[in-house]
Amino acid sequence: MTTTDKAAQPGQQQALMERLVAFTRDHRAANWSGSLSQFLETVLPADPKAVARTSHQYMWDMIRWTRGEDANGNFTRQLFAEDLFGVDESIERVVDYFKAAAAGSEVGRRLLLLLGPPSGGKSSLVILLKRGLEEYSHTDAGALYGIQGCPVHESPLHLVPHSLRASVRETYGVDISGEVCPHCRARLEDDYKGDFLRMPVERIFISEAGRLGIGTYAPHDPTTADLADLVGSVDLSKVAEFGDEGDPRAWSWSGAVYAASRGMLEMIEILKVKREFLYLLLTLTQEKNVKVSRFPLIYLDETILAHTNLAEFRKFLQESENEALLDRMVIIQVPYTLNYKDEARIYKKLISSAAPAFREVHLDPHVLHAAAVFAIMTRLHEGEEKEQELSKRVRLQAEEEVEGVNRAEAERERQKLPDEGLGGVSPRFVINALSNAIIQSDKRSLTTMDVLLALKDAIDSDARIDPKKKRKWVDYLVLARKYFYNRWVKEDVHKALFVSFEQEAQDLLDKYLDEVEATLDNRHVKDPITNEERKPDERFLRSVEEKIHISDSGKQSFRQEVVRKAMGAFKRGEKFTLDSHAQLHDGVQQYLFEQRREVLRLVSSSSRPDEEVRQKISVVEKRLVDEYGYDAHSAREALNYVTTLLAQE
Repeated sequence: MTTTDKAAQPGQQQALMERLVAFTRDHRAANWSGSLSQFLETVLPADPKAVARTSHQYMWDMIRWTRGEDANGNFTRQLFAEDLFGVDESIERVVDYFKAAAAGSEVGRRLLLLLGPPSGGKSSLVILLKRGLEEYSHTDAGALYGIQGCPVHESPLHLVPHSLRASVRETYGVDISGEVCPHCRARLEDDYKGDFLRMPVERIFISEAGRLGIGTYAPHDPTTADLADLVGSVDLSKVAEFGDEGDPRAWSWSGAVYAASRGMLEMIEILKVKREFLYLLLTLTQEKNVKVSRFPLIYLDETILAHTNLAEFRKFLQESENEALLDRMVIIQVPYTLNYKDEARIYKKLISSAAPAFREVHLDPHVLHAAAVFAIMTRLHEGEEKEQELSKRVRLQAEEEVEGVNRAEAERERQKLPDEGLGGVSPRFVINALSNAIIQSDKRSLTTMDVLLALKDAIDSDARIDPKKKRKWVDYLVLARKYFYNRWVKEDVHKALFVSFEQEAQDLLDKYLDEVEATLDNRHVKDPITNEERKPDERFLRSVEEKIHISDSGKQSFRQEVVRKAMGAFKRGEKFTLDSHAQLHDGVQQYLFEQRREVLRLVSSSSRPDEEVRQKISVVEKRLVDEYGYDAHSAREALNYVTTLLAQE
């Protein structure tokens, strides 16, 4: 991966301008203001259901608005696609919550709690929902209207008297729920003498910075935390103006629950707040109102989305008096991803948003994936399995084909271990180690081995990790190198060395199939060069099979399976290629690698190469740079590393 900044090309500049223009076109908002009478005459008839939407329905419509369609016709959640990786199951559960709540089910009367380890994506998910709301409110589909000057930006439909709401339902097919807030009720009487049709209405736009439709509360010292942070308090500067502390216009409507009205309230680390805060929030969720001194119940329609970490949740569970609170929450776990490919995408995203000095450092193509494999190993359930079994589990989590393992059975086994992904290394830990490696590097280029060593230093120097876990995690680094990086770098070097690698490998695969079919049919093979009949080449077959640990007793069933897959491909009109059988792919590749071992040693290990060897080295390095994502430094290191591996075999 290269991260060097380059000047924008004219084509890129034009593409960027087109995207900016398209964005402004799609998000161009039409301002609107007028009296309630004008609103009921012009805005409501155009789309009554949109005007009368609840906060949950608005959230659900926003999510549907953001979704796209992939090549297979399946809907994708574009709102989350570019920022959250490997937590699709959690995202779908969140989406299902809003779908059910929008339909009017009981889950809409529950507080939504995201639960997971630090740096697992909880906050990012909430931020994306907030940004989605802001964008959606600037579109025609997301048009939102409120009483002008209302501190809770409430729906204008609240002004319709209860005795007339049935008529609205009969005329437009929508129900009106909710009461006018104390502030607007006072204005209606004082400024408009009760003539609700004259009350001003305007289109409103959700804005977290503007405290409109999005509220956020972060806990602080419980001893000084005040409920006023949520529900406000008397504004002494206005008491003199209005003459009464009980006048709603003398109340400070700065609480987070008021800011979130019509949209979403984010509660950060919710289980750290006082219990009275929780009861207020749960009552608001269930009854859609809050009670503060001097005022009747204040109706508020908002989605409350909270998040917390596992440590706080476990403490909360231990207190029996919290059982009633738990019963009124919908809890969705957001674990770490267990797919190393998605984990690597997280690292890439974090690096791309880092300082330019970090982005300018070149990373070899396997740095992020190798670090991710290590991270996944720390998150999997610790069993008694052998090294190879653990590496298989990592590959299965990445949805790679692993011969001898049934995918359905692997999924059933995974379901038995629900705690996987709730512990282990966080993405932040890996990025910190990567940052340290970048700072210490004087070459502006990092190899996978550099980063694995940096991770080892990070483990050794972290006082929070107990010695037993340190030893286990260092072992995982060794396994990540042994079973993943070694295979990847060998393949790169081998492909770079032999231009005709793919065709050579396919020819070997075809030869293997011919020999296997002849063996199973108990017939001879015609030599393509001499045209002479000969027995199948059992030595060749076993040479390939032994590379992937197929025993002599198991060769027959393996060969039958290969032929079945080849026949299946033939019936479908497809060519049986290296990608058709993952295990055989490895066997053929390793066999070919073995055949070229001496040439590779010659190219990569000559201490004083002659001109011919030097030219070969130059060609290999150039191919690694041009086609496989290396730079000059990491390409040389890869060649030297593979030479060392060959010497050890």
